[in-house]
Amino acid sequence: MTHKNLCSSVLLAGAVFLGSAMIVSGTALRAQSARQVVGGGLSADVGATYSIERAKLEPSNCGCFWLGGGTGDVAVTIYKGIGLAASISGMQAYSVLPTGEGLNKFSYLGGPRYTYRTSRLLKRHPTQFFSEALFGKVHGTNSVFPGNTGTTTEATAFAMQAGVGMDIALYKGFAVRAFEVDYVYTQLPNNGSNTQDDLKLAAGVTYHFGKR
Repeated sequence: MTHKNLCSSVLLAGAVFLGSAMIVSGTALRAQSARQVVGGGLSADVGATYSIERAKLEPSNCGCFWLGGGTGDVAVTIYKGIGLAASISGMQAYSVLPTGEGLNKFSYLGGPRYTYRTSRLLKRHPTQFFSEALFGKVHGTNSVFPGNTGTTTEATAFAMQAGVGMDIALYKGFAVRAFEVDYVYTQLPNNGSNTQDDLKLAAGVTYHFGKR
């Protein structure tokens, strides 16, 4: 997959993601208005963040580098802070391998999220904290992935992401994601353990549907 195709894939996935987010959020609003959720307070959050990820070529030898890119996520809180979240992200790094190749990563993940909302921290700006564990796939391209059957320029593998974040409400549903910190585990081929343990940092904006 070329860089141009990767960008097209990210844009297409982003459009599908935003459309799905609007449908989910609209459903959440209708359900809340009809009071179909008992004891909860159904709501939804849609976020867009700039992300950086600290990665390394293989566990035994750091060869550390940074990837940069964007992440979109949507979360639906169903009952007393408990809900589900999904995210897509596209990350890129240039010339990270000794042979000059870079790395493009595209991931799509989903799983449970817990959200805690409070106005005690900043009275005029309600704040919400969340923790989540997401599972899915990662697709790497424009790089070198050595495996048992040979070396390829792209690979798809299992991925997991677990972390915490903080959103600060600003005005009419809009909020700033002050920070998000995630541990990212992937299983892309690397001629070693075929695993990666990365640190991902993100910040951006969100929009909240429903009462805070």
